[in-house]
Amino acid sequence: MRFEGLYTALITPFTEYNTVDYSALENIIEYQIENNIDGLVPCGTTGESPTLSHEEHDRVIAQTIKFARNRVPVIAGTGSNATNEAIRLSQHAEDAGVDAVLLVNPYYNKPTQKGLYLHFKAVADSVKVPCILYNIKGRTGVNLETETLLRLVSDTKNIVAVKEASGDLIQIEDVINRSKDGFFVLCGDDNLSLEVIKKGGHGVISVASNLFPQKMHELVHSAINGDFKKAEELDDWFSPFFKACFFETNPIPIKTAMAYKGHCKEIFRLPLCSMQSAEKKNELLNIVDRMFSDIEKGEI
Repeated sequence: MRFEGLYTALITPFTEYNTVDYSALENIIEYQIENNIDGLVPCGTTGESPTLSHEEHDRVIAQTIKFARNRVPVIAGTGSNATNEAIRLSQHAEDAGVDAVLLVNPYYNKPTQKGLYLHFKAVADSVKVPCILYNIKGRTGVNLETETLLRLVSDTKNIVAVKEASGDLIQIEDVINRSKDGFFVLCGDDNLSLEVIKKGGHGVISVASNLFPQKMHELVHSAINGDFKKAEELDDWFSPFFKACFFETNPIPIKTAMAYKGHCKEIFRLPLCSMQSAEKKNELLNIVDRMFSDIEKGEI
């Protein structure tokens, strides 16, 4: 299996009763597939996974697989800062029929590089499905060093890709240049996806594609196919929205925009909450309006 192209890091919609809104989730998945995304990633950062119960986490993954109906791959977020918990989540996802699992750096307990190696190897060895490591120091407090990553790839058969969200283009380029054929580097930051692909990366796990899947598909695949003029035009067009998606902690802005366009309710799980800045919210929604206007007029 090749991990290339555009994968959407799905939001998790909630009802007014603070339960998962599976009807909205199904509609969001249909919207994604109709607009040519290459894969779905439930239960990641954007899916508010830290606030899902284990039962909800398992069911969101199972329902995503059901709703996708084998039309696109499903890569389930199953990472944890407790190795045994990551193993249980990964094994459940494998049993449910996922195509791959996404394993975030253990957070809060800040393991050493040796600890990271032992953690990821234990989880990968517990399943047969492909494993994608998720390096995001800004949220986890620890960086997966390139030497550790390469050792893991060498010592396991099913660690096949990394989602690089370190924000460090030098490190990302080093991973690309030093990894073996058949290993995939996916960008974890929408605003860096074009640069990462230019350097030899294979695609992006995207926040922005929740709302604009078709245009993100055009950006990513234009870049993969070497049409950098088209990709740069789209990247410039997306730039204000990429920035707006981080006016506050992800997924607050993207979920606010999704609710504004009718895809879900503007409901979060505490400690996440609605946008605290009315000014920033208005700016975000004005950007969204301009972008949809451009699309409707055929100006992009």
